Amino acid sequence: MSGPVARADVEQAVPERLGDRDGRAGLPLPLALTVLAALLAVSAVAGLAIGSVHVPPGQVWGIVTHALGAGWVEPDWSRARETIVLDVRAPRVLLGAVAGAGLAVVGTALQALIRNPLAEPYLLGVSSGASLGAVTVIVFGVTLFGPASLSAAAFAGALGALLLVYATARTGGRITSGRLVLSGVAVASVLTAVLDLLLLTTDPGNEARAVLAWTLGGLGGVTWDTLWLPGATLLLGVAVLMVQSRNLNLLLAGEEAATTMGLDVARFRARMFVLLSLVTGVLVAACGPIGFVGLMLPHIVRLVVGGDHRRVLPAAALGGAVFLVWADVAARVVAAPMEIPVGVLTALCGGPFFLWLMRRDARRSAGRGGS
Repeated sequence: MSGPVARADVEQAVPERLGDRDGRAGLPLPLALTVLAALLAVSAVAGLAIGSVHVPPGQVWGIVTHALGAGWVEPDWSRARETIVLDVRAPRVLLGAVAGAGLAVVGTALQALIRNPLAEPYLLGVSSGASLGAVTVIVFGVTLFGPASLSAAAFAGALGALLLVYATARTGGRITSGRLVLSGVAVASVLTAVLDLLLLTTDPGNEARAVLAWTLGGLGGVTWDTLWLPGATLLLGVAVLMVQSRNLNLLLAGEEAATTMGLDVARFRARMFVLLSLVTGVLVAACGPIGFVGLMLPHIVRLVVGGDHRRVLPAAALGGAVFLVWADVAARVVAAPMEIPVGVLTALCGGPFFLWLMRRDARRSAGRGGS
């Protein structure tokens, strides 16, 4: 009888350093998800309506519902507006939602797997590894896996970078926040330097400029034909992580406690690293490296729903989708008619958040030392 009780206690032991509500439950999950889903619907309409050509929200709903087969909707819009909404903006909004959700859940899982509040694909060099793999395929014209070659190379680069950072930061069986961040920065710097070297040695032209723009992160140029792979990968990633949410909770309580509860920590981490690298690689191949979404959203969501991963993961997915859709809207209108890479805007938001997070953890560490 003591076994199940102990396991339940361990599952709820979400450390303060990751769970901003100190393990408290937060809002009821159905309420939180309903609010986030409503925000996502509003954000999607805004993403379809706002741009160089403004489309009234009522017409947006009419165009979308008519395209879905609603026979009672009488078209009162031009063919040009319908093309803008359905063929230009709709794939972009959907990719923004998919990429935001995917990066948020990857960041959530990484913070649990490494037990570090600063863990995030961009900061750990995972995005840099995926970018290097994708750019290598583009520069050398590798088509070994056909249309999936770009995603396959990005996945391999992401996995290699993550394993390298983890191995470099792990000393004596332990990983500290400072060592992890330094390892991630070092690996990302090396990989970025190699990527820049590839671009410099590539024949100058429109392709090189397009690749350079892609490395800043953006949602432009997406089509319906290329959306299925990021969408399917996101569904796979979220489904597996939800199934493994209890194990993520166990791991947050410490490796020894998780092992006592029957979790093979090394094997579990290896499987999760492969999954997270797959999701990151496919997303980076689709929209370039977009940083700090996986850092900010998990911490913000924990303030609302608590630290249990059965609650955090679905809320982080919806929150990340809302955030990146609005970031893309801002990227399109802030400096119109010029478009700002969405990765630049997320970095402008994430940089100060990262500094605040480091100062908060430093104050907490000082407080524990003083007590």
